[in-house]
Amino acid sequence: MAIAFFDLDKTLLAVNSGTLWVRRELALGYVTKRQALRAAFWLARYQLGFASAEVMVEEAVAEITGTRAADLRERTARFYEQEVRRTFRAGGLEALRQHRAAGDRCVLLTSSSNYMSELVQRELRLDGVLCNTMEVDANGLHTGRVVGRVCFAAGKLVHAEAEARARGVALKDCAFYTDSYSDLSVLAVVGRPVPVNPDPRLRRHAARAGWAIAEWGGPAVV
Repeated sequence: MAIAFFDLDKTLLAVNSGTLWVRRELALGYVTKRQALRAAFWLARYQLGFASAEVMVEEAVAEITGTRAADLRERTARFYEQEVRRTFRAGGLEALRQHRAAGDRCVLLTSSSNYMSELVQRELRLDGVLCNTMEVDANGLHTGRVVGRVCFAAGKLVHAEAEARARGVALKDCAFYTDSYSDLSVLAVVGRPVPVNPDPRLRRHAARAGWAIAEWGGPAVV
């Protein structure tokens, strides 16, 4: 059995759920304008090469230190139902169907939180999830850290390697679907790299590497 890894935002989803989440949290008063601006600043620093992916995610996660995990899980569930669930790409659902028909293991590989990822896993009947899991203390409060290696950029490769090793599968026998150039470390080692509606940098790299580009279209009813 091979493994098909799927990115979430702008890949299986036609939107970036992280951006929608920050806007929603700001509108509902859970995030201040200052925090939203800081998040935008962190992202800009990373995109300009002035900050590492790990530091960017770690700083963002630190913002929830001391908050109740149950509250965040509940808000994420409402957000998913109201704004995310309707945005799965038709092409992504078809790719999942084809991999299941081939007997492959379908695994989400995303920088999203475990709260969001678990909802997607249940919705799409995925075999596994590799994501950023929020650390929670004995009192049910967030510690402001993630469990294990940050699942973003090069960190995704660490998670993918561990999953493949645990399943006795070589990465050269795996596929990875993603829209983002930041996932190049995984795309470069799997046997079937598939840029999906790729960002400009990934589109250019795919053309040079001779990778076939998938266009998965817009949302479909799940």
